[in-house]
Amino acid sequence: MSLLAAMTLLAAATGAVVIRPVANMHSAPGEDADVVSQAILGSNVEVLEQRGAWRRVRTADQYTGWISASFLRLAKPYAAGGSVASVESLFANLYREPDVTKRQPLMTAPFEARLEVVSEPEAESRRWIEVRLPDGRTAWVQRGDVSLDHKPLGIPATVALARRLLGIPYLWGGTSSFGYDCSGFTQMLMRRRGVTTPRDAAPQARWEGFTPVEKTALQAGDILFFGPSQAKITHSGMYIGGGEFVHATTWLKPLVQISRLDDPHWSALLVACRRLR
Repeated sequence: MSLLAAMTLLAAATGAVVIRPVANMHSAPGEDADVVSQAILGSNVEVLEQRGAWRRVRTADQYTGWISASFLRLAKPYAAGGSVASVESLFANLYREPDVTKRQPLMTAPFEARLEVVSEPEAESRRWIEVRLPDGRTAWVQRGDVSLDHKPLGIPATVALARRLLGIPYLWGGTSSFGYDCSGFTQMLMRRRGVTTPRDAAPQARWEGFTPVEKTALQAGDILFFGPSQAKITHSGMYIGGGEFVHATTWLKPLVQISRLDDPHWSALLVACRRLR
């Protein structure tokens, strides 16, 4: 067997789950390789390849990248059935016991993290839910931080969610409430409406689940794409009405913010508008 073959072992169709709050996905197996995306706590991934302490994985949106093996646990699908708690707060602290005063949190889970429910105590502890973490430990989360009812959002609720996320930092490759990039943010908003779009802005604009719409006919919830040309789309955001759109950007301030379409900077770059079919 060649050295390269010994270093690169295929592990097709091997399932794993992310055990850290957020795991960076790199373009190559190493911390110095650029970050291309992220997978959050409880995400089920498919392991495609292993190289030393790194694993090349594919996420549910068919995106691939390299994750440190220490951020993964080989396991059957996690939170794929039964009672599941989805983090609805921007962040949720997970505790060893149902008390916020005795010990520091085991970890802080980001928005959208899914957790397997073990029990829902009654009486004095009813404000708490016991969960099983992806690494096998049990923990407690406050009921007010999670939802047990997972339904797609309508457009008004999606706009309200986007406004709730204003001020979250911009982060290249970011897909969590610890930081979003532009396409990670719009992908999340569409996911909350019940659809899975491609990860990056240009493939999103080409996605068959969208239909083109004219700028003059924009409605809240439509997705906007920006760039030098339709052949080179580099940015995305969501229209919220009144000539405004919400997006994660580094322009002026690096955070999730609301901008206006009549701003010369953005009006010159707007190249495509899309609506869910």
